Amino acid sequence: MKKRKKRKKRKKRFNWQLTAKISAVFLGLIFILGVTVPLPIYVETPGAADALTSYIKIDEKPAKVDGKYLITSVYLQQVTGLSALVSLFNPHATLMSAAQANSGTTAQNSVKINKIYMNSAVNEAKVNAFRAADIPYKRHYNGLYVMAIQDNSHFKADLKVGDMITAIDGKHFPSAKGFQDYIRKQKVGTEITINYQRGNDHKVARQKTVALAGTKYLAGIGIMLADAVDVKSDTNIQANMGDIGGPSGGLMFSLQMYDALDKNLNLARGRTIAGTGTIDNQGNVGEIGGIDKKVIVAYQAGAKIFFAPYLKPTKENLQYEEDGKTNYQEAKAVAKKYAPGMKVVPVKTFSEAVSYLEKH
Repeated sequence: MKKRKKRKKRKKRFNWQLTAKISAVFLGLIFILGVTVPLPIYVETPGAADALTSYIKIDEKPAKVDGKYLITSVYLQQVTGLSALVSLFNPHATLMSAAQANSGTTAQNSVKINKIYMNSAVNEAKVNAFRAADIPYKRHYNGLYVMAIQDNSHFKADLKVGDMITAIDGKHFPSAKGFQDYIRKQKVGTEITINYQRGNDHKVARQKTVALAGTKYLAGIGIMLADAVDVKSDTNIQANMGDIGGPSGGLMFSLQMYDALDKNLNLARGRTIAGTGTIDNQGNVGEIGGIDKKVIVAYQAGAKIFFAPYLKPTKENLQYEEDGKTNYQEAKAVAKKYAPGMKVVPVKTFSEAVSYLEKH
């Protein structure tokens, strides 16, 4: 019998080519996911600085002035993993959670809220401009916009963000304080009737009051509210702000409107003037977000003056401030580093801004 020869086992060779292909596909998938899949993270970056003449009209004509008043904005967009990584190396970018970016609500509600704030800013700016130009006007108080609804509110099944409350128990009040005082006079658990408007539809809801946060016996309805007003005059001012939202343009709207309304006035005097800040019907200027980025775009647009809301920097105030700085402190620090030659002017009121432009 012939003896069979023992076959030697061949060692399997490592297939480098196949491994390289698999790795390339894997890395390609990771790259595609990093580029295309949005994360629950947003980035805020410097936006734009636009001349308000493009947006505001008086009696159907552009509200022209001898110079430029700029409205400054920030860009806020959702990021992917790759763009988030890139943002870390941008000194003018701020990453934030979805909750921070949308103020604790949905992106859709955030858009509605910012439109309401913009509408309010325009109307209160009209009040200040008409009053300063000594032009008769009427400020009509329509009611209260629903800005947010707490989870414990019994009205959460009825009301939506953007609805306008016009009466409570059949009573209409000429101010937010009137509505609030009436509600707080009720006992917690008392049924009240709310008349409200959603678009062109008029609706009614009846539910019980709840205890205000941090209290046991003080009644509320568990809803965050904002004034809904209209301002009318024989002189018609229109402001079509397009996609721009939020309350921060109030001060600059007021200045543009006033300078254009009074033909004997020339506040701008050929200058490019920027700034930011909310405005109320008494002319008080309030703080806003993203002022560091607004200083940068204002400088890039050629502004030599930048109005910043002023708040006295006390220990109590600073603990609630972004990065522990007031708007004015932050704007001044950013201008020193990134906007040389641009004057940051602190203002508490519309009148202070007007006075500065008249004197300088």
